[in-house]
Amino acid sequence: MTPFGDLRSIRLIPTYILLTLSLTTGFFSQLSHGNQWQKTLDQAAGDTVYWHAWGGDTRTNDFISWVGEQTDTLYGVKVQQVKLSSTSEAVTQVLAEKAAAQDEQGAVDMIWINGPNFLAMKQQNLLHGPFVKNLPNAQYLDLSAGSAATVDFTEAVNGLEVPWRLARFVFIVDSDRVENPPQSMSQMLTWAQQNPGRLTHPIVSNFMGTTFLKQALIELTPDTSVLQQEASKASFEKASAPLWAWYDAIKPFLWREGTSFPENEAIQQQMLSDGVVDIAMAFDPAAAAAGIASGLLPPSARILVPSQGSLGNISFVAIPYNASHIAAAKVVANFLLQPETQAHMQNIDVLGSFSVLDTKKLSHQHTMAFSSLPTSEALPTLVELGPTLLEPHSSWTNLLKQHWSMRYSQ
Repeated sequence: MTPFGDLRSIRLIPTYILLTLSLTTGFFSQLSHGNQWQKTLDQAAGDTVYWHAWGGDTRTNDFISWVGEQTDTLYGVKVQQVKLSSTSEAVTQVLAEKAAAQDEQGAVDMIWINGPNFLAMKQQNLLHGPFVKNLPNAQYLDLSAGSAATVDFTEAVNGLEVPWRLARFVFIVDSDRVENPPQSMSQMLTWAQQNPGRLTHPIVSNFMGTTFLKQALIELTPDTSVLQQEASKASFEKASAPLWAWYDAIKPFLWREGTSFPENEAIQQQMLSDGVVDIAMAFDPAAAAAGIASGLLPPSARILVPSQGSLGNISFVAIPYNASHIAAAKVVANFLLQPETQAHMQNIDVLGSFSVLDTKKLSHQHTMAFSSLPTSEALPTLVELGPTLLEPHSSWTNLLKQHWSMRYSQ
């Protein structure tokens, strides 16, 4: 039992609403797409979508299970989550199937994918599509050129993947122990020097550790425009020089003097709860509120966003070119874009992830569904989150990992 009550009971209310509204709005969406979408629904009925998705977050796993319950009830399409420790596992699976000339009946139906993994699959023609514009609920997206829903780590999506949730990098601080939290990565160095051993970050091989470095890189490099281009040896050395100087200075003041690091964000947040460190991090603005509600974080946990803003991106799902259940995967992807689904997802008692939909394209009924969602003192507003900093080109991610490893893990 959480402070909000039994979460299983909470989910029943949105489920009932969705069953009614999704059928109604889905009906009119289908009409606008003619018979083609009905053919997709007919073809998908009875299938199971094997959704390969990172399995490290319980709330996300529960949401995916809920999606499967809904699509099974509405369309006869089940969802089976294949929990990954790294998205590259699914990419490797599809690559192996292509090498074996298995161009049909692949094991992966849908992938939660972003950045370098999307780029790799796109370059090697491992993705089905383009198909996004053919989804009825794509009408609620801003698909204009250059919009957030059409670009993934500077790479054009080209209709090969569907947005489903917004992500923002944030810090979590214990406000009872940190009265004046650092407002920038430069201030983070000063704070660490004044509070030795009270700061750490996940190992850089983990995406959260890499994100921490990218946030610092963006804030410290003199010319951020170069980060939107593919990195060369010369551009990387020049742009990253301030980052390494900063990290050299902060490393001795990290937890255990930077000789070991937590495996992931969940472990770091547990360290915050246990009083081992005073600052944690997440790629979810609702992380503090969710952690408080579940008892994993103290009531004094609060979100901290650097004054210049923080890294943000959209999470996408894609369908491999050889998926066994392409039609069913499209049905699930379309359901993820349903306004009622997005509102349910944004509910802090469910997942708390901000919607990817264009609010200008929503009806009054849909807008009211979002405005009536519960809130929390630990849940920041969009205004409080400040500017969204663009993800660097995916080439910078691998180079940051490689150079950090060469410098600090030898």
